[in-house]
Amino acid sequence: MRRPLPIVALSLCLGLALGACGSGEESVPSEAPAPAAAATPGPAATAEAGPDLKNGLVLALAQFAEREGKPVPGAARLEFLAYRDGKWQMTAIEDAESNVFHKALAYPSPAGLRLLSLGGSAAIVKLWEQSPQGPLGRALWQKDFGGKFSRMRDAEVADVYGDGAAAIVVATHDQGVVAVLRPQPDGSFEAVELDHEKDTFVHEIEIGDLDGDGALEIYATPSEPNRLDDRPQSGKVVRYVPAKGEGRTVVADLGARHAKEILVADVDGDGRDELYVSVEGEVGGADGKELVAPVEIRRYDAGTPVDQGVVIATFDDRLSRFLTAGDLDGDGKSELVAATFSSGVWLLRPGADPKARWTTELIDADSAGFEHAALITDLDGDGTGELYVASDQHKEVRRYTWKNGRPVREVIYQRADARPIFTWNLMPVPVELIP
Repeated sequence: MRRPLPIVALSLCLGLALGACGSGEESVPSEAPAPAAAATPGPAATAEAGPDLKNGLVLALAQFAEREGKPVPGAARLEFLAYRDGKWQMTAIEDAESNVFHKALAYPSPAGLRLLSLGGSAAIVKLWEQSPQGPLGRALWQKDFGGKFSRMRDAEVADVYGDGAAAIVVATHDQGVVAVLRPQPDGSFEAVELDHEKDTFVHEIEIGDLDGDGALEIYATPSEPNRLDDRPQSGKVVRYVPAKGEGRTVVADLGARHAKEILVADVDGDGRDELYVSVEGEVGGADGKELVAPVEIRRYDAGTPVDQGVVIATFDDRLSRFLTAGDLDGDGKSELVAATFSSGVWLLRPGADPKARWTTELIDADSAGFEHAALITDLDGDGTGELYVASDQHKEVRRYTWKNGRPVREVIYQRADARPIFTWNLMPVPVELIP
């Protein structure tokens, strides 16, 4: 059955501008209209004065300025949110060497924790240190991959070789490079390219152990280049196991569809990781804007045939680019949160059979964004996770906590200007890494 697509306005010029920094050749909806007649969370809360938090958030951004009536990418920008002196405070750093930061996260270097960043156009992985002159970034790896774009798109940190070292696993655009940066005794990093595929975008990296053998597996999401129209963009999910010398293995064949978001985690609590794949919706119809296939969240366990992922939830939306898991209500069980482009933020819970359909509950209908970055983390250290969401449509960062079984929304940051931005990622960081 064809469904009306809840996407009305498409900004082609912004999509083309973003093509130089984040989303390739894909058209980018400029505004995501709030869905009608949907449940809302509990009443908004105001911040309560309390002790400073030891951890904050880092947001990786692309920002734009208008030039001759068109949006032009500016310097890559990181924004930091820390709770100090009874309020949330924002600081920022910018890097003119790139026009987007796709991600930033804490990295346990031999010299102590450092901030790690991934830039695009130019493609640079940097390690940042505080100095009297402010934060200084040192390039760990920089490369022109030889295609139309060169971007460091995603990264995860883990001991993927089983040698006790914190390796950095990196996904790139647009020549399909998946690489591992291996720390060396002299403080340098060796870039080991696990894969290289022409005209391929790798959107996401996840690390886990689905088969329980103790060797960490790398999962990645290569696809055809992003599209400007409703033509299919085929993709898959692949696996690498460096500690066992195993190269690329396809674990999910998505046919004419693709995924830009995956999650590897033990959400059902059985002691074994699972792979969750957010399959993009399909559009078509006479105007090319009609939703003909919804977003699907598929589950894969170790040994699941590549074409038999179990659909645990669907959403009438075109995009769902963030999955995050954690215990939000303090019951000792993890929940899964999916942030969709225009239909809101959703809570998913497994039933008695976690390989069957899960229950879905709308956390907030009035939340939207192209990436719609979301994260469950426990910044206040009380043992229960909080949900943080960047609703770029509203130019807000929001915090959700659960009270009496219901989500309560608090706006912790409201942007003061109207410049277009895209929040590509948000991660927790210790406050000592925040400038």
